[in-house]
Amino acid sequence: MRRILLASLSAVSLVAGCGSQAPNTKISVPSSPPDLQQGLAGQTTPAPALQGFTLVATGDVLIHPALTDQATQDGGGKRDYSQIFAGVKPAISGADLALCHLEVPLATAEGPFKGYPEFNAPPEVATALKDTGYDGCSTASNHTLDMGESGVARTLDTLDKAGVKHTGSARDDTEARKPLIYDVGGVKVGQVSYTFGFNGRQLPPGKPWLSNTLKADDVIASAKAAKAAGAEVVVASLHWGTEFVHEPTAAQRRDAQKLLGDPSIELIIGHHAHVVQPFEKINKKWVAYGLGNHIAKHSEPKGVSEEGVIARFHFTKTATGWEVDKAEYTPTLIDLGPPIRLRDLSKDNTDPRRAEAVTRTDGIVLSRGAGQEGLTRQGK
Repeated sequence: MRRILLASLSAVSLVAGCGSQAPNTKISVPSSPPDLQQGLAGQTTPAPALQGFTLVATGDVLIHPALTDQATQDGGGKRDYSQIFAGVKPAISGADLALCHLEVPLATAEGPFKGYPEFNAPPEVATALKDTGYDGCSTASNHTLDMGESGVARTLDTLDKAGVKHTGSARDDTEARKPLIYDVGGVKVGQVSYTFGFNGRQLPPGKPWLSNTLKADDVIASAKAAKAAGAEVVVASLHWGTEFVHEPTAAQRRDAQKLLGDPSIELIIGHHAHVVQPFEKINKKWVAYGLGNHIAKHSEPKGVSEEGVIARFHFTKTATGWEVDKAEYTPTLIDLGPPIRLRDLSKDNTDPRRAEAVTRTDGIVLSRGAGQEGLTRQGK
């Protein structure tokens, strides 16, 4: 992930063989203006302010046992998930800010590891997410409370150790109240994370801070707190919708209208459905209702549950604030193998299901008029 965009001077090239310039040698260029001569003489000039940045976001990271088996095989007996994610690493690590959605709790290295219906994934998942290029993850999901309060704390401790930031769940009230704000080359970007519920589990009495529960007014309040803390852009990561249904629900559409009608939120990223859902532009701002599974291995693969998208938004500074001036999506596909691998379909055409997956993803993503609003597919 690129933190700072550097200005470089490339207009002058002195070619007299291929020798290197001594570090303190002063170069004289009589025909150049004085400020250029000063720069060449070793005097630095301030880098220009960052005028834009690229944010990428991806869907559900859902660690079923088959993925852990694959990671163990890839690591020669030690769990290594990085090879599973390797196919999307260039797209993720090349962004200025990369956000994932960790849907499951993380266990200790000794386990026990569990899949559906109550997840408890190995800690090496966090290391792989960092290696892939992710800066942070939303953690509010219907599985946040699968392992109880200790599972929440252990997950966040593990992400901290890996160097992956997080929001959506918390270890105490103080942490829950502190907005997550990324420094993206000098631009402050906030992220908030909320979920519709916890599969019938209830938050413990007096501990609502363990995970954020989705109410539009609460999302707006958190976004306003992030803005008050210095955020110039706020992204809302929402765990919502109906599983395995492409069309956004009435509640999703209603909440999107309300949230994007508020000046405190610039972008909505959706998760939970485990299939791709449409993108839509509302009040000149984008919502990606559902990015599908990023990585998962359901016991009964559905074809569409192996499809996902990488959402890519370029923000630029305008007279009225930060706006998306370029919106893109990249279809992805989980190759069930063996070996299990995550494919970037803009670059990888090795899976015979590619054409079908891309065609279906295009139809779903663009079904609410996003193409007419400027959304394009990368690599098309």
